[in-house]
Amino acid sequence: MALKDILTIVDLSGPQPAPKYALELGRQYDAHVTGLAIAFEPVVPAFAAAPMPVDYLEAAHEQAVGAAKDAQKQFDELARLSGDKSESRVEEILTGGPLESVLQHCRTTDLVVIGQTNPDTPEPMRELLIETVLFESGVPVLLVPYIGVSDYTPNNVLIAWDGSSTATRAIHAALPMLDKSDKITVLVVEKKKTEGTGGQPGAEIATYLARHGLDVTIDVVTNPQTGIADTLLNYVSDHGNDLVVMGGYGHSRMREFLFGGATREILEAMTVPVLMAH
Repeated sequence: MALKDILTIVDLSGPQPAPKYALELGRQYDAHVTGLAIAFEPVVPAFAAAPMPVDYLEAAHEQAVGAAKDAQKQFDELARLSGDKSESRVEEILTGGPLESVLQHCRTTDLVVIGQTNPDTPEPMRELLIETVLFESGVPVLLVPYIGVSDYTPNNVLIAWDGSSTATRAIHAALPMLDKSDKITVLVVEKKKTEGTGGQPGAEIATYLARHGLDVTIDVVTNPQTGIADTLLNYVSDHGNDLVVMGGYGHSRMREFLFGGATREILEAMTVPVLMAH
């Protein structure tokens, strides 16, 4: 499937690494890019001893909407300079409340681009937003490191392959980007060597990608001395990969989304963009 429609969450402050990446993808693929700025309205404590003053609530609302509109203007200027086909929107939500209104924007696009949580300038609900979009939108998500990237064209892509349906969906979503890359490595991490499995691990997906005209190398790490997340992160550091493609894992309980261990660790420590699907 061609990459023709991209949505990016606009940061409320900072250098906008995710929107910049989304706009560059839009330029490369002649795609329409939508910037979504979120206004986080404050929560009125239910246990407050007295009703919150109306003027305070109005001022807090105006501040939240104003910050989102400022971010929207910043995106619009970036889009103007890039020459992309674009539009921008503002969505108001209650801090800590449901994200269904945000998901509605995400479900009619090919790819959602979101910035990694920035510990220096944390934003409300960023981690929950990432989890919710990944698990509930039905759309692949591209996470961009908060430190930004030096090259917006992935040339050395790492595919974390475990044979799962989530990894398969991530690969399908990444095909337009894989088609422009110079090097693709399918990495299989085996916690222990399996005998008599009949063929090299990862050979089937490598064959599938080869039929799409892609040159693929398979690398197998057996019995790693670290966990899955650290193994992947170390591999990226050692081999200079500039994009990771992988499945995202988690489950829902009491409307709270919990990442699987490897997924969470990678998103916390990632230094290159990560394309995930669930």
